[in-house]
Amino acid sequence: MNFRTKLSQSASATAFTVALVTLAAPAVVHAQEATVEPGDQDVSEEDAQSVIVVSGYRQALETSINLKRESPVIAEAFSSEDIGKLPDVSIAETLGRLPGLAVQRINGRAQSLSVRGLGPDYSTSLLNGRELVSSGDNRAVEYDQYPSELIDQGVVYKTPYAGLIGQGLAGTVDLRTIRPLSKGERIVSVAGRIEVNEDGSLNPDLKGWGYRATGTYVDQFADDTLGVALGLALQSSPSQVERFNAWGYPDDAGYMVLGGMKPFSKSVDLDRLGAFGTIEWEPSPDWNTSVDLFYADYRERIPMRGIEFPLNPGWGASTTITDNSGGDFPDSVTFANVQPVVRNDYDRKDTETFAAGWNTKYENDDILLNLDVSYSKADRRLQQIESYSGFGYGASSDDPSDTVTYTRSDSGFPFQFSNTADYSDTGTIVLTDPRGWGGGRNIVQTGFINDTMTKDELWSARGEIVGKLEHPFVKQLVAGVAYSDRSKTRDITQNFLSLSGGSTNPNDANAVLEMTIPSDALLSPIDSLGFLGFGPQVAYNPFTLIENGTYVLTDVQSSDLPFPGDWTVTEKVWTGYLRADLDTDLGAMSMTGNIGVQVVYTDQSSSGFDSPGGINAVRTPVTSGDKYAHVLPSMSLNFEVAPDSKVRFGAARTLARPRMDQLNASSNASVSNLPQGALNSLFSASGGNPKLRPYIADSVDLSFEHYFAGGKGYIAVAAYHKWLDDFVNPNAVSVVRDFSYLLPTLSPEQQAIVDATTTLGFVSGPDNTADGTIRGIEASMAIPFSMFSEALDGFGFQTSVAYTDSKLTVYDTVADTSFESDVPGLSKWVVNSTAFFENGGFEARLSHRYRSSFLAEFIGISASRQFRQTYAESIFDAQVGYRFQSGALDGLSLTVQALNLTDEPFVSYQSDDRDQVIDYERYGRTYLVGASYRF
Repeated sequence: MNFRTKLSQSASATAFTVALVTLAAPAVVHAQEATVEPGDQDVSEEDAQSVIVVSGYRQALETSINLKRESPVIAEAFSSEDIGKLPDVSIAETLGRLPGLAVQRINGRAQSLSVRGLGPDYSTSLLNGRELVSSGDNRAVEYDQYPSELIDQGVVYKTPYAGLIGQGLAGTVDLRTIRPLSKGERIVSVAGRIEVNEDGSLNPDLKGWGYRATGTYVDQFADDTLGVALGLALQSSPSQVERFNAWGYPDDAGYMVLGGMKPFSKSVDLDRLGAFGTIEWEPSPDWNTSVDLFYADYRERIPMRGIEFPLNPGWGASTTITDNSGGDFPDSVTFANVQPVVRNDYDRKDTETFAAGWNTKYENDDILLNLDVSYSKADRRLQQIESYSGFGYGASSDDPSDTVTYTRSDSGFPFQFSNTADYSDTGTIVLTDPRGWGGGRNIVQTGFINDTMTKDELWSARGEIVGKLEHPFVKQLVAGVAYSDRSKTRDITQNFLSLSGGSTNPNDANAVLEMTIPSDALLSPIDSLGFLGFGPQVAYNPFTLIENGTYVLTDVQSSDLPFPGDWTVTEKVWTGYLRADLDTDLGAMSMTGNIGVQVVYTDQSSSGFDSPGGINAVRTPVTSGDKYAHVLPSMSLNFEVAPDSKVRFGAARTLARPRMDQLNASSNASVSNLPQGALNSLFSASGGNPKLRPYIADSVDLSFEHYFAGGKGYIAVAAYHKWLDDFVNPNAVSVVRDFSYLLPTLSPEQQAIVDATTTLGFVSGPDNTADGTIRGIEASMAIPFSMFSEALDGFGFQTSVAYTDSKLTVYDTVADTSFESDVPGLSKWVVNSTAFFENGGFEARLSHRYRSSFLAEFIGISASRQFRQTYAESIFDAQVGYRFQSGALDGLSLTVQALNLTDEPFVSYQSDDRDQVIDYERYGRTYLVGASYRF
């Protein structure tokens, strides 16, 4: 059986299982819906009609069904009952269980969120109704930075309303901390958990177990007019990754043969300190004011060890097909004269996030006034080091070599290997440039390091007035204005790593080409590639080689290597909005909803550097930007067509701002020796586009809900269609530039070409040259089985199924052509299901999430973005617990969790050929044991 057949059968089995689960349910129910205005977290009478908590327990489930009837917009929500009672590892895990939402795993943890088929580039994140900054190059929030224990509830708005500031194209995620006055009682709780991965630690410099500890204090004073909420969360969480990465499958005598690979074992240690504090004061029933603070100190340490194998004959290896049963892929291949690169890489990421907000609200019978001011910032330093070792410098024929044989596997990793060399012998494995990669740039390149500093800062303010009316059609009128000033800066330093003690130029007589690995950096040999059949390899800490002076650093600017420029992007945004909230009767049918409009004015600019290329090139500062406005109407109507049936209709125009790194003004220029032609110039450049406009979508939503069994269950089906415009093509050729400033750097031959042609050339980068559509259907259900029989009291089931289809057309405005493309992050099918039991203190839950194949984002060379298609995923998690409800242990809860029960891999492939596997990652199962106590 070849790999394609095996995986195809696996995917079919998964789909069949999902179908059985879905068909076994007697109805489909939409279980989560919430429509609280950003910044309104008090559980007042008004809020109680707009927030539905998702607890997974029967009482909360029935409450959510009853409250959904009054919800005026389409949204999904969760509450701390899910996280506090049976804690999810991260907020992303919780969000990924909501209908129509899916997550991509990064290093084994749910991190990247897709809403209705659109990835993280097309949605935004808020904290207490205020836009969040991000620590990376993009706007997408890394949810690992926000401890789930400190979040009281969250809402995902799928359709907008005028007044939702910072809305996204696909949706808007609003995370909320505790409102102390809404709790109405003193709460003091502590919790702790121990977690361990079944593989222990794959690298010797990190531990294989972790912990989480949380404390929360909530209290009210001065006759319940003053409230305080404090929370602290500590986490040290490990994860392990066994990764196979293929270079590709070039043709060899009519067969597709593995051309090279870079497998490794990765350990990830996430250490995080999170804290929040809220002071809320309500001196009178008509006035409320509060201050929120949030802080997170987030650190990751990621050692990665493996071996890079150049296997293509172009790298000097010889190929022998030793077994073939037919087909494009031989069953077994042997490579002789293999000169590999032994890798000891390490990433270090340190991030600080801070958010503060002040809100004050005055309300009487006629009017409501709301003022909100906030500040948010994130600082990150990311160091990524590559360290090379091998048999000797430059793949010399005098150096030892390896013979490697692979056999295609029917299960697990796509290949299994055997070899003859010993990569744990420090007598033969030395620090060097094994392939001579730096020779073309006159440097002994024994490693490379990226050191990136990112800072994101946001000030915002908002004022709103609500006029309450006694009108048969309009309940109230809302008007508001908001202003935000955001600035993100990225500074990156890149250096070659060479050996100390002599020249770094391999052509010099005193060049240091090889060096024994210093003992103070050495670790015990590790079985990093045992999962593929290889033996142990040498292990060391590459940062120690910098600290002890073994490595010397050479800036890439001294070479002809193109390097990413530093940049700053600034956005100043004014938003004004008007909204009418509706509540009326149309004969025997009631109707609620809202109609409104936003006007958004943006002043965006970027500063950066234009690099002309070449050795010691002088970079030129550049600044550019644009100003523009958008009008965003929205409407949401809800019709009670019968006492137990409701129809919802929504229509809106939404936008999502481009990625910050795509707005940057920096660019790299290059000069070729190709003649000038209609589509070919001597000069070219690539970079960002400070004039890039937002993505735009015009959306229509329609849903039907029918309630039954006395409000204990209902069925809901929703459909939506989005027309996408100004979609960003990240690789467009869009700008013509005069490259006269490069004339002094040209050779005589190049100067002759320019003299006969032109100094003009194209600049490639992102541009709004794509459009398309996205449409989908969602269905969900949640049923407590007590509605069928009292004997089933405590049992229940929740599930949701979403289907999404898309068509994206990308236009080449220079060549006047177009092509079809996939939307990043879009899975056609997403299924989330949970079976639960809760009775007499016992709690249990089995959760399953499935998403079909999608276009995933990967980090490539020098932190560049790459996209590849993935295989479908089907992931199971289980949780059980017991709450003591009386006696000396009253208030104590015990919990056991098992994550990724079936050890589901993450697999990507290329060229629409599922056999051409590029990435195969295995994460193992994770087990957690914990206890919590509420005083």
